[in-house]
Amino acid sequence: MFLLRPALLILLRVFIVSTSGVPGLRIAPDRGTTIVINNRQGKGCQVCIDWPSEQCNTSLTIQHGSPVSLWFRCAEPQNYLTVDIVRDIECTSKSCSGLINQTDGGFFLRFLNRTFTWNLKASELKAVKLDFANTGLRQINPSERCPDGHTYSLQALQATGSVALGKFCKMGTISSVQILNQGSFSLDLPKGQWLQNGHFAASVGEEIRSLAKISLTLPKGASSSELLTPNYPESFPNDDTMEWYFQVPDKHRVAVQFGNLTEPKCLRKETAVEYSSKGRWTLFLRLTDTQPVQNEGSFSLTLRNCEMDRKRSKRAGSAGLSLNLKVSAAGPPVLCEVDLSKAEGLALHIEKVKPASKCEMEMNSVKKEKITVTSRSKLSFRDCLPDDVQVTAKRVIGCSHLKDCPKTPVRLLVPQLPSCLPASLSSVTWTLRPGQHGTVLLTSPTGPLKQSLPGQPCNGSIFIKLTEDDGTTIGHFCPRGAIQEVKIHTNVSVTWTPSFPGRTLRSYYKHVLNASFEKEIRERYIYTISPSKDAPVLVGTPGWPVGMKSYSTVSWIVNVPPKMDAHLKFANLSQPKCNKGHTSIRVQRIGNLEEDYSRREDEEAESEITVSESFYLNMSSCMPERGEFRVITKITLQKAKNLLLTIILSVVAALLVIFAIVLAAVCVVVRKKKKKLDHQVSIYNPNGTSFLPGHNGFPTTPEDSEAHVYASIEDTLVYTHLLKKGAEIGIYGDFETYRPFAGQTDSQRPLVSKDAGGDNMETGVYRSFQHPSQQGPPLPNRPPSHVQPMVDNEIYQTDDQNEEERSPSLGPRLEPEGGN
Repeated sequence: MFLLRPALLILLRVFIVSTSGVPGLRIAPDRGTTIVINNRQGKGCQVCIDWPSEQCNTSLTIQHGSPVSLWFRCAEPQNYLTVDIVRDIECTSKSCSGLINQTDGGFFLRFLNRTFTWNLKASELKAVKLDFANTGLRQINPSERCPDGHTYSLQALQATGSVALGKFCKMGTISSVQILNQGSFSLDLPKGQWLQNGHFAASVGEEIRSLAKISLTLPKGASSSELLTPNYPESFPNDDTMEWYFQVPDKHRVAVQFGNLTEPKCLRKETAVEYSSKGRWTLFLRLTDTQPVQNEGSFSLTLRNCEMDRKRSKRAGSAGLSLNLKVSAAGPPVLCEVDLSKAEGLALHIEKVKPASKCEMEMNSVKKEKITVTSRSKLSFRDCLPDDVQVTAKRVIGCSHLKDCPKTPVRLLVPQLPSCLPASLSSVTWTLRPGQHGTVLLTSPTGPLKQSLPGQPCNGSIFIKLTEDDGTTIGHFCPRGAIQEVKIHTNVSVTWTPSFPGRTLRSYYKHVLNASFEKEIRERYIYTISPSKDAPVLVGTPGWPVGMKSYSTVSWIVNVPPKMDAHLKFANLSQPKCNKGHTSIRVQRIGNLEEDYSRREDEEAESEITVSESFYLNMSSCMPERGEFRVITKITLQKAKNLLLTIILSVVAALLVIFAIVLAAVCVVVRKKKKKLDHQVSIYNPNGTSFLPGHNGFPTTPEDSEAHVYASIEDTLVYTHLLKKGAEIGIYGDFETYRPFAGQTDSQRPLVSKDAGGDNMETGVYRSFQHPSQQGPPLPNRPPSHVQPMVDNEIYQTDDQNEEERSPSLGPRLEPEGGN
């Protein structure tokens, strides 16, 4: 079977990156088990079942029943999908329905991040017991993560809702947990790792009356454990109790301390703590009292909350009851041998920090308050609790000339120390000296770092402080950020401490940083940053919140991915008044000679800029007369704008505007011409004068007059005698009266000829056709193009004796009946 797994691993890896819809392995969850596959991003990948009939979605729930085929519709499902495997376990008064161990839910699901959850239920007043005797657990802060990625969570279910008992990692003093009536236990497992069975089991617990009971087994010798109240840092459940049981080795004494204590305003009862030792004695104390030292023997600690007045507590700024418990144990005199002879440049410092304590330290049979170990030494500790002493380690790595420095990166490792020491390491410091013309390069093998700044706090388990030889702080850093490397052109000390006060360094954090020695750089500090498009990055000037040192420089090399822009915002900018020189903020794209941005302290600085490629961000300080130079820069990646598309759209928009203007102009011209043509209508006035209405005026001479031009001749006037069936039939019977021009104004009154017949000539009345010999306006001469004689047409007649063209005869005009 073990020989088969590597082959299956290869095949399944090929299967997972396939998008062709080929069916995968068939899944059949165990009885009582449910598998839920989720795309928490909501896009980019789908999960499909029942091939070849594709049923795809961003989430899928598989329960016990018929097996189903499963495949993914994306190239890298491990970057999108997570798996929740849930199993229900019921416990009667004697036993539980099944073991807590189970399969992974399918071989290929190991390539996804998985969360295993066991829902536990017991009979009334009984508890479900989870046993961790083989590995042990230790409690961590809710914001922490376990170094190996295996994070355990416990919850108790009540009628009022669920209560978070805490988050835990392996390798601790917690041996078992009992949860009243019902609860849940979950394990977050990283992709590619196996679920290891046999490390924990479920069974029927005791009859308990508290919310839960956590049991700890303290080891022999000096040890310490840290515990948190349920829902920490939020409030402990209202009017409830929690119990911790400590199994203490013989001849050991235990001290309990409360930290970060917040108390609520109470309506009924009071908050209190109860100590008891198997019915032999019981002690009640207030939470603010000094907690006693237990001289020997195992004991229980029960925390009780009151019935809280939530409104008054909120007004007082208290979330309720919360605290952490620190339990330290010490035993008989301990002999401890420490050998540092093989660790070049390493020194171990042990210091008694509580002069009033009973702790006694000896080095080579000589009592000391401070001990420094650099080689092989024999130590002795009597009655020393972990809080009584402080253990630190320091190592110097350097060279006088760059050519003598190590050629390969030096691994900055947390030293392995014997467990017989009364306390664990509280800090480790590496002092790096690159020589006069050298530079220190720091990189993190576990991933990029981030700078601890307002709005970007460090929530991990470690805290890295960089300082110069004179004690000047360069910055505080922690894992899971965007800083790929740091270059420092001076001697530097790297100090590593736990993020939370009171915590100790663990051996599994031993590989912190790599240090290399390179040629000198122009700037004092250079950071290389690769921002992520998912979250903005904050970077501060060295020494933040203190200003930069005089005449110092710093640069950030920011790598911007393709098709992305970097948006820079300068926040918390403080400029000094310079005595000598100027401060400078400059931005320049890599490979470009011109600067994209440059400001001094006496110039108004822009608060935001956008850079389209990878770039340098450079800052330098002056010799300040007063004030200091400091700034926090926020770098956010955005999708790049398509400049070509923007130009095309701009050109198209400009053409559309020009087209609209031209179209409007054409419309105006056409409308004006149409209006002009509408005015230029030829009118024939039988009273003797032809004129054009409108603003054209009147002809002054026969040559200028256009009265002889006809805009059109109505066919009915030309062919009247042809349309008649008889001479006696009138065609214009309904139109015998001439209607005057409606558009004529007084200012355009027509001129009347003296020969027209007098002032009393009646106008506007239709007159019968008069012979050309009679008085009236002369008929116009026809243009030559109309002189062609028309054959067999009785409208136009020609005179053989007179070659001059005569006006065409319009035919006899029919007189209306009863006309004048």
